[in-house]
Amino acid sequence: MMADKHSILLHAIQLAEHTGWEAMSLHTLAERQQLTLADIHQHFVQKDDIVDAWFDLADCRTLSLYPQSQPPQLAWQRIEQVILTWLHMLAGHRQLSGQMLLYKLEPGHIHLQLAGVLRISRTVQWFMHAANISGGPVQRIAQELCLSSIFVSTFIYWLNDNSPTQQRSKSLLRQALLQGQRLGVWQ
Repeated sequence: MMADKHSILLHAIQLAEHTGWEAMSLHTLAERQQLTLADIHQHFVQKDDIVDAWFDLADCRTLSLYPQSQPPQLAWQRIEQVILTWLHMLAGHRQLSGQMLLYKLEPGHIHLQLAGVLRISRTVQWFMHAANISGGPVQRIAQELCLSSIFVSTFIYWLNDNSPTQQRSKSLLRQALLQGQRLGVWQ
């Protein structure tokens, strides 16, 4: 029986919700889907590829929903809307998403850490495209560095934010984006 990549991903997420990300076994995943490990390998060469696919799915779903209507005029508001949409895509699996992030940043796995930095950069670049953030080459570098810092700090805070509808995370994000606006990072 051959399963598609999306089906394997969703089953991996379901399994990991019960076991935790570290304990989620590709062998168990294959058994539960009546697949071989070779079937999974065709879509995911390593377990970390499932993490990337999960965050890619959030990226794609965010991009497909944004802009839902007329986007806000101010750059910081457009960025805020895009990031909040992305976080909303992961909200049903917030704890697991945090475990996946920690897995990527685990000490001793330099290859995963480097891939984690590239993963963040890729997502942030899509955020900038979706929010229609522009600037010259030097300004784009400053924008990406600033937005990467804001995104990572917001994401980590959001993972542990138990305030109603994660209002503290939303406030943290807004304050950081407004600071970027005051410093002239966004156009």
